[in-house]
Amino acid sequence: MKNYQHSVSLDVAKCKGCTTCLRRCPTEAIRIRDGHAVIHSERCIDCGECIRQCSYKAKKATHDGLDKLNNFRYRIALPAPALYGQFDNMDNIGYIIAGLHAMGFDKVYEVARAAEMVSAYTRMYLRRKDIKKPVISSACPVITRMISMNFPFLCDNIIPLLPPIEVAADLARKEAMAEHPELASEDIGVFFISPCPAKVSYVKNGFAGEKNNVDHVLSVRDVYFVLIEKMKQIEEPAESTEAGMIGIGWASCGGEASAVFNEHYLAADGIENCIRVLEQIDNENIPTLDYVELNACSGGCVGGVMTVANPYIAQARLQSLKRYLPVSPNSPVKDEIPESAFAEGMVQYNPYNLLSDDRMEAMRMMADIENICTELPGLDCGSCGAPTCMAFAEDIVKGETNADECVVNMRMLFHDFLEKRRNGNSGDAVPLEKWMRMRKDTENAEGKTDGGNV
Repeated sequence: MKNYQHSVSLDVAKCKGCTTCLRRCPTEAIRIRDGHAVIHSERCIDCGECIRQCSYKAKKATHDGLDKLNNFRYRIALPAPALYGQFDNMDNIGYIIAGLHAMGFDKVYEVARAAEMVSAYTRMYLRRKDIKKPVISSACPVITRMISMNFPFLCDNIIPLLPPIEVAADLARKEAMAEHPELASEDIGVFFISPCPAKVSYVKNGFAGEKNNVDHVLSVRDVYFVLIEKMKQIEEPAESTEAGMIGIGWASCGGEASAVFNEHYLAADGIENCIRVLEQIDNENIPTLDYVELNACSGGCVGGVMTVANPYIAQARLQSLKRYLPVSPNSPVKDEIPESAFAEGMVQYNPYNLLSDDRMEAMRMMADIENICTELPGLDCGSCGAPTCMAFAEDIVKGETNADECVVNMRMLFHDFLEKRRNGNSGDAVPLEKWMRMRKDTENAEGKTDGGNV
């Protein structure tokens, strides 16, 4: 299995061992061990939910710093559409573009322009008769990783087109080399300004293979605070946006789906809502749809944890910015999808929860997990350091913890011990596993003598 490079990390010194992140992680990737959180790499999807929920700022997004600009002779900025919604009283995107130039970028290629191209390609793709529907967007790396780990039968539903970030990087690099033939490819640095850590992981792990043209990923938050000062010095920007309503609309939930010009679509945001939609599609318990847009962050990309503004305020700002823009000034020259836009096999099933490579051993472990789970209280309290009793039972079978960590059962065992002490019969200490079996046998016996009513 490929070593996955993550962009969500933990500062152990700040972690207090509370169970907030434990409860909210959508893939049960977090455990509490030795008084602090531990992130299981194989389960993490870099959604940033733990960053959003942590009161102690112990989780953080890992991304590149602005100092990376010094490593290249020619620097290209790829601002995500979500960046435009971060600024108050903004009526001209040209100020942002001019500000990026003032920061040291030689060229600005808006990802919103590439998004309009991808929307056009998507409309062409949906006309094909040989595709599996509903077609699921590939734009959110959190969703594609979630599907690759948990929904094997939906991998073929993901549209095999490169996301806008990759299309923008490819086009920007080609334009720069055409305008400056004296530059070699390694002289050009392409910097994506991202609202979320998942796109950092996308670049680190090279999902697009040889087509990956992004060199570094900057945080919207880092760029924002530098950009604010640069924009104050601009009286009238010389440039303006080359994107339209469709491209900028990709920053908000529903913007991408509405651009396919097909009424049979669904758009959902928030990781928990997205998981429910995927489960319904997997179970074929959903109305007939042609296209599904899923955004792990609430509100869409404007809700990423590397942004500054409230996502709903950012959405309102984007609506105001789009008001006087053309619908979509960027469209393909031909009515066909170029080969360079395809990424066949980009998402493949890669399960994280294999108990064992040996089938018989895995079945035995699964039986042990189910047996242990029946002896647990079923409260899913998280006090044991696992998010649910089922997850705790799995950890016991894998040898990662022991049954004594169940606070509820240990409390019951302690009360039984005190009762024996009060009756003058302390006896020998009873191991928790044995006590759990004895208690279950006692409850079953009481149930039988009481007509089966426990």
